[in-house]
Amino acid sequence: MRTLVLGVGNPLMSDDGVGLRVLEALSGQQPALEDVDYVDAGTLSLLLLPRFEHCAALLVLDAAQLGGTPGDLRVLHGADMDTFFRNARGSVHEVGIRDLLDAARLMGTLPSRRAFVGVQPQRVAIGSSLSPSLYGSIAPAAAHARAILEGWQAGAPGD
Repeated sequence: MRTLVLGVGNPLMSDDGVGLRVLEALSGQQPALEDVDYVDAGTLSLLLLPRFEHCAALLVLDAAQLGGTPGDLRVLHGADMDTFFRNARGSVHEVGIRDLLDAARLMGTLPSRRAFVGVQPQRVAIGSSLSPSLYGSIAPAAAHARAILEGWQAGAPGD
């Protein structure tokens, strides 16, 4: 089972870059996981659609307005993830995750297993560093992501 991990965000927009920091932490963990592609998806693009064709699972790492305090994490699976992105507004990305998921659904390439690890930003403004409150969320977010990947590889039931 091939798995696609997308780190989403713009590292020049302060906390919006947290998804890329989580991706970096996750992809460097040992032992390396087989059949996992780690992709810096930047601010997304429909050019990512061909990557969905050959994967059975999708994990998205990104900053998200979760209604919590800066650095809070939320993990969503399957239909809960889809619902969150269907209702999410105000993406700073040119193409949102919702758009990418909808396009994959229309093309019949939406992975059957999907999960999202989101981090509540403090600020999204020009700047290349994260808010201090977000640095502490990188390792826990990467740990949640790793647990999801290991569960999928072990054949855990559910999304």
